[in-house]
Amino acid sequence: MSNAYAIAHLRTPQINDDVLEYIERIQATLDPFGGRFIVHGADVDVREGPWPGTVVVIEFPDADAARAWWKSDEYAPLKAMRQEASDTNIVLVEGA
Repeated sequence: MSNAYAIAHLRTPQINDDVLEYIERIQATLDPFGGRFIVHGADVDVREGPWPGTVVVIEFPDADAARAWWKSDEYAPLKAMRQEASDTNIVLVEGA
């Protein structure tokens, strides 16, 4: 099995109280599934095409863990908070 990744393109990130709470609470939702941030809050060096916003990459031990985290009861309320705070696309992908 290979690692899997949750990749988020946050096109309209905003810092507000809900986002700060999200940031404080998300790691506790990742821990049971072996998730860890690989990229978070870094500057984006755009080389081709439009890329407004920023990117987040979270690594999981495998695709099953990534999917289980995404569907978990623990992440559900934070997911709703993030959806309200930013226009975001998210994909789950397996590593090579």
